[in-house]
Amino acid sequence: MQKIIFATGNAGKMREIKMILSNLMIGGEPVEILSMKEAGVTADIVEDGKSFLENAKIKAKAVAECVPGAIVLADDSGLEIDYLNKEPGIYSARYLGEDTPYTIKNQNLIDRLSGVPDEQRTARFVCAIACVLPDGTVLHSEETIEGRIGYEEKGENGFGYDPIFQVPEYGRSTAELTNEEKNSISHRGKALRAMKEQLENLQ
Repeated sequence: MQKIIFATGNAGKMREIKMILSNLMIGGEPVEILSMKEAGVTADIVEDGKSFLENAKIKAKAVAECVPGAIVLADDSGLEIDYLNKEPGIYSARYLGEDTPYTIKNQNLIDRLSGVPDEQRTARFVCAIACVLPDGTVLHSEETIEGRIGYEEKGENGFGYDPIFQVPEYGRSTAELTNEEKNSISHRGKALRAMKEQLENLQ
């Protein structure tokens, strides 16, 4: 069975990834999808790229060196808030410190937007995915979801910045959507499906 190692230790992210890629077949064979931890990979990766895609490629290549013969996927994703000059952007995971709870990060962003009207609270989630194949070939995809920053955290069915990211067409935050709703419209869902299509076309 073909193995795909996904370069993340984020449990919430892995749940989404396994759900979206659940029926992936490569060359007619089913695929086992493992996190770095499940694959026993411990790589100290310095994400010093200038874009989401650069960082995704850095992560994928670093892990690929640890697991020769495997397909390695990595994503870099984050939140861009237009009013805050697209902060936190590529620093989304490290915003206010990597170990800072997201309740504090989210409240900080809400506070920074105090008094800012709806039409100026536009934001988007961005997700770039890089894939390193066993022969060193690199594939990539990048997608977004547009929305607005809410005035308080809402919803329990998400992680990270989901509770403050409002999706206008649903009138709810991404943390208030069902898994199916979220995966159908989210930045990661769209980017993973685009990558899945590329992988399914491999011979």
